[in-house]
Amino acid sequence: MEKINLLVIDDNKELIRLMKEYFKETSSIDIVLTAKDGVEGIEKIKNNIDKYNLILLDLIMPNKDGLEVLKYIKKEKIDKRVIVLTSYNTQDMIRKVAELGADYYILKPFELDSLQEKIIEVSNNCSLTSESINLYNNGLQISITKALHELGVPSHIKGYQYIREGVTLVYHNPKIVGGITKELYPEIAKKYHSTTSRVERAIRHAIEISWNRANWDFMEELFGYSVDIDRAKPTNSEFIVTIADKLRLDFNKPLMNY
Repeated sequence: MEKINLLVIDDNKELIRLMKEYFKETSSIDIVLTAKDGVEGIEKIKNNIDKYNLILLDLIMPNKDGLEVLKYIKKEKIDKRVIVLTSYNTQDMIRKVAELGADYYILKPFELDSLQEKIIEVSNNCSLTSESINLYNNGLQISITKALHELGVPSHIKGYQYIREGVTLVYHNPKIVGGITKELYPEIAKKYHSTTSRVERAIRHAIEISWNRANWDFMEELFGYSVDIDRAKPTNSEFIVTIADKLRLDFNKPLMNY
């Protein structure tokens, strides 16, 4: 496997230090260049074209931001893979970076082993495009994961995966809400080689666990107007639909500061 040489453009010095330490232990990835802002990043991109083959790019930086760097890369037709690293997660932003040619979008904070996996995946698959790796869906799945963690749903139980799948299905197809038992459960059961009754029970079990583990501020924010959190747990459909509705609202907020 050919070595992957990285140009990291990020103003977070500690993050760059941690990445350098981590990749010292690998033989396949090396950080060869760094830049602290978009201005320096563009200079490094332009003047060191043969030294790197993949760019890790932060969006929120002083002087020129990550979007300006992506615009430069696209304008100059620079043939390098780009993975965007950011804490800013909206539908509009994901669409923007996809249109500007980014190959992947990773939400901060992230695990370094996950980053390594994506670097190798993006580098080795030369046919990847913004459409084929589905930046939008990547951002949505991250948001679902964050919501379920805030709600205290343990990731190791079956109900967690079933809820994730249910929220994704309802998010993309709100009409399925009218057929939770006849459409949603069978769809989940088919994917996970289970039965509708087991799916229903596993989701109910996950909700019961979450009710004792959740971040209550987030729980009240999410369910306060649809269920009485002091008296009754939401039904399976209320739980899934409410999360999907919140994410739909979040992903369609107008783009502000990033």
